[in-house]
Amino acid sequence: MQPITPDAHGIAVLILTVVALYLFTRDNIPLESSSLAILITLTAGFQLFPYEKDGEVVVGPIDFFAGFGNEALVAICALMMVGKALETTGALQPLANVVGRAWSTRPVMALAATLVAGAVLSAFMNNTPIVVLLMPILVGASLRSKFPVSEVMMPMGLATIVGGMSTTIGTSTNLLVVGISRDMGMHEFTMFEWVLPVAIVGGFGLIFLWLVAPRLLPDRTPPMADTTPRIFSAQLHVKEGGFADGKSLSEVLAKAGGNLRIDKVQRSDSLFLAKLPSVTIQPGDRLFVKDSPENLKHYEQLLGATLYSMSDLEHPVDDETPLRAEGQQLAEVVVTRGSPLHLRSLAAARFTSSYGLLPLALHRARAPSSQVTGDVNLIRLRAGDVLLVQGKREAIAQLKDSGSMLVLDGTTDLPQTHHAKRALTIMAFVVLAAALGIMPISVSALAGLGLMLATGCLNWRDAASALSIPVVMIIVTALALGSALLETGMAAYIAQTFVALAAGLPAPLILSAFLLLMTIMTNIVSNNAAAAIGTPIAVSIANQLGAPTEPFVLAVLFGANMSFATPYGYQTNLLVMTAGGYKFGDFLRVGIPLTVIMWLGFSIVLPMLYQL
Repeated sequence: MQPITPDAHGIAVLILTVVALYLFTRDNIPLESSSLAILITLTAGFQLFPYEKDGEVVVGPIDFFAGFGNEALVAICALMMVGKALETTGALQPLANVVGRAWSTRPVMALAATLVAGAVLSAFMNNTPIVVLLMPILVGASLRSKFPVSEVMMPMGLATIVGGMSTTIGTSTNLLVVGISRDMGMHEFTMFEWVLPVAIVGGFGLIFLWLVAPRLLPDRTPPMADTTPRIFSAQLHVKEGGFADGKSLSEVLAKAGGNLRIDKVQRSDSLFLAKLPSVTIQPGDRLFVKDSPENLKHYEQLLGATLYSMSDLEHPVDDETPLRAEGQQLAEVVVTRGSPLHLRSLAAARFTSSYGLLPLALHRARAPSSQVTGDVNLIRLRAGDVLLVQGKREAIAQLKDSGSMLVLDGTTDLPQTHHAKRALTIMAFVVLAAALGIMPISVSALAGLGLMLATGCLNWRDAASALSIPVVMIIVTALALGSALLETGMAAYIAQTFVALAAGLPAPLILSAFLLLMTIMTNIVSNNAAAAIGTPIAVSIANQLGAPTEPFVLAVLFGANMSFATPYGYQTNLLVMTAGGYKFGDFLRVGIPLTVIMWLGFSIVLPMLYQL
């Protein structure tokens, strides 16, 4: 075979690809920002230094914008919004109820049912809403049945990733690989074409998650598992001659170090004073305050006041009559992509005034040992962060019913609406129309989205919130890089180098090595980036070996989906990491054996099915 010599443009694109993969791993740089920077560099570079052969421009900067109109991206965005309709209508709630009841009677079989249900559902919709649906159920079952939630949360999350591999619409990665393969003139995969290899190999993976993984996981306590109310509402009655007597409100607050939270000031049964800094506090005034018992007793002594519980205004608070927080509940709120808190601070979102809940503490998902206990209101929240809040039972129930945030205490059923059956019917139409070849998945998903909007199953606000700008930008950028690698001949050069390094090895072993390479890459960078960059290289490797392209394209698809070994490999890993109280090493403990099982399984099954 004629050796391929890379040119300057090809080398530049390869360097830019390496830089992109590095930037995609940087947690402190938003994914969409690094994607945009790479796209700008790529397009500007090809504009300033045109790529010409025989006096004609082979590929220009405008060609790299084609990703915005790529059929796979259209299908991904439409399916995101259709899946949001299933989430908001509670269409999957009956199944969740069955799973929830099973946990209270036969937990071992319930785990098996949960894993299978999660895997099957993930074959037809994005696994994030499925994990969001099942997490409160598992947390609630854990509280009722007294089993460690850490033994089941990670297996459930990883099972949805396994199930998502099995169809073209299971994940955005699958759609992307199939779309790129079709654009390159390769075989066009049908929706269920590779269900068999996934069923065989994934079956062993699910058995491992069911019987072995819970034994590998230590009994972790979720970061905020304490159910004792931390903040109490109380009254400080100002005494004559005490520090607060005759002082302005600003002086009182300064004496308390600026940490005293005063809700209102009452002077008589019907007179409440405005909380102006200049207001003078008089004997008999009642300061309505909220804080921990220790702090409130400290303020009582500091201000020369008498502390009373809101539920007992006759007896001052002491050892015999402690503070009570009647009607108060704690809840853990997980920040998810698209929620009102994502990438915002609590102050900017006006959380306390909007929801009537008091934030107590924050657990950062990407720093498992770090629990922020200072002023959490000013911290910019990220996906996977968990906020501990306290408030009235009704306020927590209202937050759950709004469907805008993920609440983890599992004490209330998820909302249901009369649109649930309608949403399921439309989703069935989307899947069947694509599976039977009546229309491409991009068309059926777009039609399904229109039906969801027209029938009231979804509104535009929820539809827009389902779209992920980082996902869109990284797909477009990865498509542009993949196209540049292909057009400059660099993909063929990388493939030739890979084949040369594996010289003398049988094709099945080369396939296995390439699958392992994609698996390692997807646990370091975004799975969509790995898929978009890896697919052209896979086709080039197959062509140089004279082998069928299908198994090598599927090696990209399966490898890019095996985000098992790190909590940052996939967004659902972050969610279960937080809810289960896991550490980074726990993902390695379960994810590496699962990755080895899936890798060896596909390395055996794919060559057999495609006769390599």
